[in-house]
Amino acid sequence: MANFEVYTDKAGQTRFRLKAGNGEIILKSEGYTTRRAALNGVASVKKNALVALRFERKETKAGSSFNLKATNGQVVGTSEVYNSAQARDKGIASVQANAPKAEVKG
Repeated sequence: MANFEVYTDKAGQTRFRLKAGNGEIILKSEGYTTRRAALNGVASVKKNALVALRFERKETKAGSSFNLKATNGQVVGTSEVYNSAQARDKGIASVQANAPKAEVKG
C-alpha cells in the first residue's frame, strides 16, 4: 500500500515523499520549516491529485517529469525525471491512484 513518508533532511527541513506500494518514490516535496507545514503539503497532494489539470508536464533534455500544483499555482510535489513521456504519464497515474488514500508514516 502507498504511503507518505515524512522525514527531516540533513539541513533540518521537513519533507515528504509519496511511495508506491512497491517502495518506489513517485513524488517528492520541497523542504518545510515545520512538520505541520509538511503535513499541510500532504493534505494538498491528496486533494489536488484528483484534479488532472493540476499536473504540469515538463520536457527537458534530461527527460520528462511533472509537478503537482495546488489551486494557488504553488508546486506541492515534484516527480523524478523519466526517460519518456509515456513513463511520466504512468507516474502521474500512479500519484492519482495512490495519493488520495495513502497513509502518513514518520
